[in-house]
Amino acid sequence: MSTLFEQRKKQIEEHYEALISRKNEALFSENGIYERYANPVLTHAHAPLVWRYDFNPETNPYFMERIGVNAAFNPGAIELDGKFYLVARMEGVDRKSFFAVAESDSGVDGFRLWDHPVVMPETEEEDTNVYDMRLTKHEDGWIYGVFCTERKDPDAAPGDLSSAVAQAGIARTRDLKTWERLPDLKTSSAQQRNVVLHPEFVDGKYAFYTRPQDGFIDAGSGGGIGWGLSDSMNPAVIESEAMIDRRYYHTIKEVKNGQGPAPIKTEKGWLHIAHGVRNTASGLRYVVYAFLTDLQDPSKLLHAPAGHLIAPEGEERIGDVSNVVFINGLIARENGDVYLYYASSDTRCHVATTTVDRLLDYVLNTPEDPLRSYACVQQRIELINRNLEFLS
Repeated sequence: MSTLFEQRKKQIEEHYEALISRKNEALFSENGIYERYANPVLTHAHAPLVWRYDFNPETNPYFMERIGVNAAFNPGAIELDGKFYLVARMEGVDRKSFFAVAESDSGVDGFRLWDHPVVMPETEEEDTNVYDMRLTKHEDGWIYGVFCTERKDPDAAPGDLSSAVAQAGIARTRDLKTWERLPDLKTSSAQQRNVVLHPEFVDGKYAFYTRPQDGFIDAGSGGGIGWGLSDSMNPAVIESEAMIDRRYYHTIKEVKNGQGPAPIKTEKGWLHIAHGVRNTASGLRYVVYAFLTDLQDPSKLLHAPAGHLIAPEGEERIGDVSNVVFINGLIARENGDVYLYYASSDTRCHVATTTVDRLLDYVLNTPEDPLRSYACVQQRIELINRNLEFLS
């Protein structure tokens, strides 16, 4: 066995264990809504070494990486038996995404990926790529994973290797280990992304948050976050979609928006975390925002604070797709604590912690966007005058 092999193996193993055991530190929150953390909770470097290296010195004398991992991002999240689980989107250096489960005792550090990635069964129509799973613990007893399944556009012109079709893949599990693939969601929309299953039956049916769109990238005539009901999950078929949260000109969601994880049930209504996209001179900018819908009718919008809840900061702005934060996972604990698992720039996973009470305070008391500069100035002047009067 070569000295070089042993030296590199020891050094890489030590570096890996130091990364996994690194403690995370909450940062001071200027906005008071949540706390960010100093370190990402999951990165490409968290991928188990047995995924990436051949440990046989005869076939890998230089202890080289054989199958690289490029990124770890956009995780679904769930708490089971007091442990925190992320079903992350892992992307190989070959650009193919796959799912893998990471677990932690604290929810803010110590995430360790399981030895094997998720084996996601395929439908009769093979997936080219799968990613961005939303996890819903449904009242029917199953844990459902709804994710994007991407396939090459069969109608693409010869030589067009970019056109694709996105639909909502569906799988269910009891333990995050064995997954049963169900038929893809059927709707009247040409394509679907960011589809999320509501955790409770509505009028005896399964309820979905959808994002209808005309093309793979562009929302086109798709109006925003949709809502539809299905009699069954096998198959899931939505006959009609209604808009819950629309896109608006010159806002954080003028290009497109989509539901993040399944909403949190509160006394004031269903608390939603979503993402919005606008265009800039340097490309699309993704941010996270929040809104509230009616407890009895989750399709009825009650409160929609203006602006973003989370926007990329510092190193979060840098990555494969820069200036992006995206969320499709959260954990709301019985004690009211909330863990928001968001990804930055399609590269790494972060956590921000808060409580249901703080989020509700934010959603209920932050003014809505009046959609005009003059009206926004009037909102701010009203706050200033109230403060000056109170302080005098």
